[in-house]
Amino acid sequence: MKTLVVFYSRNGTTKKVAEDISKRLRADIDEIIDLKNRKGVIGWLTSGRDAMKKNLTQIKETKDPKKYDLVIIGSPVWAGSVSPGVRTFLEKNKGNFKKVIFFCTTGGGNPGKTFIQMSEIIKKKPIKTIFFKTSEVKKEPYFEELIKFLVDIRNKK
Repeated sequence: MKTLVVFYSRNGTTKKVAEDISKRLRADIDEIIDLKNRKGVIGWLTSGRDAMKKNLTQIKETKDPKKYDLVIIGSPVWAGSVSPGVRTFLEKNKGNFKKVIFFCTTGGGNPGKTFIQMSEIIKKKPIKTIFFKTSEVKKEPYFEELIKFLVDIRNKK
C-alpha cells in the first residue's frame, strides 16, 4: 500500500512525529510549507488567531494525495484547532483521499476539535487518529505509544 505522511510543523515537534511514522512505515513524506511568517511571539499569536478563525493561508505545493492509498496527515493544535497550513492542504485536496489517518501534537491535554475539523473539511472519517503531547514526544512512553499506533495502522491496511 502506497503511503504518504504529510504534515505542518512550526517548531519541529509535529515534524519529528511525522518523520518517525514515515521511517517506520517506509512511507513518502511531505512537509506543508506555510508562506506566512509564523516565527516569534507575533507569529505565535497570529497563528492561534488564524486557527481559531479557520483562516486559510498560502502554502507551497505538496505531493498529490490522489497517488497514494493512505495519507497520514499531521498538524499541531493551535487554540484547539487545526493549523492554517493543514487546513489549506485539506481544502485544496477535498475528495483526493482514499484512506486517511490523522495525528496531531498538542501542548495541552487533548486535541480539542482538531480531528473533527479535519474530518469536516474533507468530508471523510479517518480510519485512525492519535495525538501526542509536545512534552512527551522526546520521552520513552511516546515511542511505545507510537509503535502500538503503527502496528494498528499495518493491521488496518
